[in-house]
Amino acid sequence: MNTENKGFNCMAFYEAINTTREVRKLNWKQVSTETSVGASTLTRMAQNRRPDADSLASLAAWSGLNPADFVESNNKVSRPEPLVMISTYLRSDPNLTAQGAIALEEILKAAYKQFSK
Repeated sequence: MNTENKGFNCMAFYEAINTTREVRKLNWKQVSTETSVGASTLTRMAQNRRPDADSLASLAAWSGLNPADFVESNNKVSRPEPLVMISTYLRSDPNLTAQGAIALEEILKAAYKQFSK
């Protein structure tokens, strides 16, 4: 049995970005400008080379694609931990300061630890 982790399918992600670009009737220079991802990074992706984390995040946000959908693995996929999900929501809440989000996160961690099985 092959248990190798196959990893991120860069070419499939690139093709999805390309389709998004075509549907929006944009050229690659416009994609680069809108996403703040360098043209050289987009060219490397076309050659099946992985983008850096910031570029991947920018392209995912711009396109609405979830990079996790492009991860090929023979390993069982699990759900994110609830505290990770809560932390993500708190840190993205425009009504909270960074310090407020961190404070609430610490309170929730303490309560979660106290009340979890």
